Amino acid sequence: MLEDSTFEEHVFRRGKHGATEPRNDGREGAFREGTISSTLVILGPTGSGKTGVSIELAKALNGEIISADSRAIYKGMDIGTAKPTKAEMQGIPHYGLDLVEPGERFTVADWKAYAEEKIADIKARSKLPMIVGGTGLYIDALIYDYKFKGPTGEKIGDIEQKTCTDRTEIKGDYLIIGIKCPPEELRERLYKRITQMFRPELYDEVKILVQKYGWDNQAMKSDIYEYAWKYLNGELTLDEAEEKCFYEDWHLAKRQMTWFKRNQNIIWLELEKVYPFVINYI
Repeated sequence: MLEDSTFEEHVFRRGKHGATEPRNDGREGAFREGTISSTLVILGPTGSGKTGVSIELAKALNGEIISADSRAIYKGMDIGTAKPTKAEMQGIPHYGLDLVEPGERFTVADWKAYAEEKIADIKARSKLPMIVGGTGLYIDALIYDYKFKGPTGEKIGDIEQKTCTDRTEIKGDYLIIGIKCPPEELRERLYKRITQMFRPELYDEVKILVQKYGWDNQAMKSDIYEYAWKYLNGELTLDEAEEKCFYEDWHLAKRQMTWFKRNQNIIWLELEKVYPFVINYI
């Protein structure tokens, strides 16, 4: 895991005679000359601020964003999965959202194929591809070029036993930035986000989803939808629903960080340092 203190070691390499030189690897000027080779990856736990900083970077670097969020792939699940609104996107193209109906089969292999196609298309138009999300398996499958059986690949559950030994060599040119967030700050961010989500628009979304899809598919088991529905049906008070949802998100964030910390290729930065670091690097 690369921390702030290893910035120079990561960005610079040794020249022929032992001198240190910038590690361009074709990056400098690539975004202006239409020879883009790099893909920027912004990852981190849920609620860490990935969406906001990635949009600001995309505006500055002529980038387009591919979501790596296994919950945001579902149509109609917007507020509860914290998808960015059209206003929040600020005109930046976003891919990987609303790909399938809740309950429809969509594997990590499907996402990898989709992401590779979008990356190639974005680069061909001389723009910067940006992978943004918190689903570690999606990101690992892409950057380490996991191979899958059959035409659509194995189900996620069949390959979750992969370990850090599978993360040996990145297959491609990726700059991978992880958002480092102190636990107390992350807890505050999560709780604030949840209290903002519990509003009439969420309740309308839940009612529509329940009416259309019922509770028989796994997608509808996403924490906020379950607790919002129980609140609407009088099974929980609002405070109880928000508290249960908070702890679900908090445990999710901890699982995500456990996964990410096994990856030695991530440069970990505090949220406010991500934008200047990437701008200077590229």
